[in-house]
Amino acid sequence: MRITGAVLEEIGRPGPWAQTRPLTVSDLELDPPGPGEVLVQIEAAGVCHSDLSVVNGDRPRPVPMLLGHEASGRVIEVGPEASALVAGQRVVMTFLPRCGECSGCATNGRMPCVPGSASNGAGELLGGGRRLHRDGQPVHHHLGVSAFATHAVVDARSVVAVEDDVPPEVAAVLGCAVLTGGGALLNATPPEDGQSVMIVGLGGVGMAALLAAVALGKGEIVAVDGVAAKRERALGLGATRAIDPVELASSGVRCDVVVEAAGNVRAFEAALAATAPGGRTVTVGLPHPDARASISPLQLVAEARTVIGSYLGSAVPTRDIPVFAQWWREGRLPVESLVSSRIALDDINLAMDELSSGRALRQIIQF
Repeated sequence: MRITGAVLEEIGRPGPWAQTRPLTVSDLELDPPGPGEVLVQIEAAGVCHSDLSVVNGDRPRPVPMLLGHEASGRVIEVGPEASALVAGQRVVMTFLPRCGECSGCATNGRMPCVPGSASNGAGELLGGGRRLHRDGQPVHHHLGVSAFATHAVVDARSVVAVEDDVPPEVAAVLGCAVLTGGGALLNATPPEDGQSVMIVGLGGVGMAALLAAVALGKGEIVAVDGVAAKRERALGLGATRAIDPVELASSGVRCDVVVEAAGNVRAFEAALAATAPGGRTVTVGLPHPDARASISPLQLVAEARTVIGSYLGSAVPTRDIPVFAQWWREGRLPVESLVSSRIALDDINLAMDELSSGRALRQIIQF
């Protein structure tokens, strides 16, 4: 079938991207779903730093690639051997499929799926190969989803069905921002009663972690970001204190659980320094592969501290998305507050500029 999607033509093209336009909105051909796959009509897609990281070269991927990995939509066709899903269901797309059989999947979310990671790196679906073409040439999939398009064929293990009462925008954000940020606190390092939580970096993922911290209601919540408007929003969403990162070291504030969600070395080092004795630092950001941080092993030992890496919030999407959806349903997780703007697909290059500037939380592409 013919679809319209945003294809990344070249990695590392200089900004502003609204002018250099590394992403081209064009017509493509999409194969029908194969065994274990479904065809989804995209309803909403979020613009995330993991998309930006491919555009700017922090996360090199094969090109041309149809970007987008945080989305929701309706199943409109079910391939053979995908009988767990039915046409008409609303689904949340997730950017790390889980085969359910490998050594990674046996860790209950702590480690990524091994074949899922391999297929993501190759720009293929979990079942192998590509379903996207342009002018007769293959186009790579982004993280098994490629959601910046009107339709997507995905492996059934890349989606989780949700009830119709979950709106498309909320469903989309559940699949990445909430799974990653919220999952860090739900799975990787759950705070205990009375323990303080700090979030360093208040993008979509960091703000989702803040919402999860408020929902868990364990203790003081400190929000750290260099953008004053984001600090104000964090206070409005339930943070008990908001600090500029320039002032963090001199403030003397240290917390039991610190989530680093900015994806850069300085933020990681600041998060580590702001972790209290006996505390845990969990990092979910994705800096450039060459980035290196400075750590004092003596301090880790003397203060009995723990550093945790958490990919996709150490989540099992089929287990955790229903939990977060129920929290939203109960009013405990106001996911709508993460949406900073709604855009058209044609605005995708400008959206990357907005994200890079630090002004945006979640820009939602509406189809």
